[in-house]
Amino acid sequence: MLMGAQALAQEMNDRLDSLMLSTYPNDKPGAAIAIVKNRKVVFKKGYGIADLDSKAIITPSTNFNICSMTKQFTAYCTLKLQNQGKLSLDDRLIEFFPDFTPKVAGAITIRNLLTHSSGIIDYYDHVDKGRYTEFWDKDILPAIKSIDSIYFPAGSRYRYSNTAYCLLSLIIENASGKRFPEFVQDNIFNPLKMDNSDVIHHGLEISNRAFGYACENNSFKISDAKQSLFFSTQGDGGIYTSIDDYLKWIMAIQSGKVLNPHLTKEAQSPQFLIDSRDGISYGFGWFIAGYGEDRLIYHPGSNGGFRTIVLIKPSQKYSVVIFSNRSDIDVEDLVRRVNKIYHIDDKAFVKSDAIIP
Repeated sequence: MLMGAQALAQEMNDRLDSLMLSTYPNDKPGAAIAIVKNRKVVFKKGYGIADLDSKAIITPSTNFNICSMTKQFTAYCTLKLQNQGKLSLDDRLIEFFPDFTPKVAGAITIRNLLTHSSGIIDYYDHVDKGRYTEFWDKDILPAIKSIDSIYFPAGSRYRYSNTAYCLLSLIIENASGKRFPEFVQDNIFNPLKMDNSDVIHHGLEISNRAFGYACENNSFKISDAKQSLFFSTQGDGGIYTSIDDYLKWIMAIQSGKVLNPHLTKEAQSPQFLIDSRDGISYGFGWFIAGYGEDRLIYHPGSNGGFRTIVLIKPSQKYSVVIFSNRSDIDVEDLVRRVNKIYHIDDKAFVKSDAIIP
């Protein structure tokens, strides 16, 4: 019986390896992937090229920008500050940003920011792009603080907002007295020994890094930091980490050790309903789909040639994580194919343009 189980496990891993090799050829930008089952890493490997100039290959220790998967870390830091009594999720923006338009800042709460229910304006169209060579979270304030319009009344609807998570990083700095990258290091990376992870900041040198590439007509050109003014924002998508390091975060969440399990449970619980028909909600930094045994917790990300995703099925103690440095691969579809190999029922996982970052 044991040999049969081992043979089945090896067969699944071999099928995954074949799928990844066909998706990410060795001579092109690629991906790193890990599978966790029953709180054990059963598969972990890199595919393709991290840097087309140096020809460095991708391994599980290669550092990727994880894009919007950063939001789960920003949310955890916010919840930790509430747990420490340094803020409340019901605090309003006006308490942290007194020069913000009162009509906007007097209505929006931290909870609204966390759940993408604030209605706050996207900053992209309000930035004087000629003033900046790099654009940081702090630069959002002068861009939008005088705008007195919102997309909808706070708490009434869902609209995915990078502005909201950039403001959360500034709130974390205000409440903690530390710079956002320092607070993340002190409260997550250092305790978990995520020694090669960091939040992008002035002067950061990222070792063993992947570069993000856009694909046009099967030709690749670099598409990350030097090509995008908004690639340097922190709270919404500024973390660089590897599969090796990120697995420490996943294992800590699953084990309830090191991190505060009450906070991770709260973050991964439905907080704002997005779609009642498909049972999709947003927690704090996580999407939740389905109910009971079917429940899935996930978050994709996309920025500057990087594509990332994590999907967890708690009832089966299963997780899949993919970090990719090319823009043309549909990682949501790839995750479904991976789940099929490992016999994971993911029918609750609904891809929708209304919710995907």
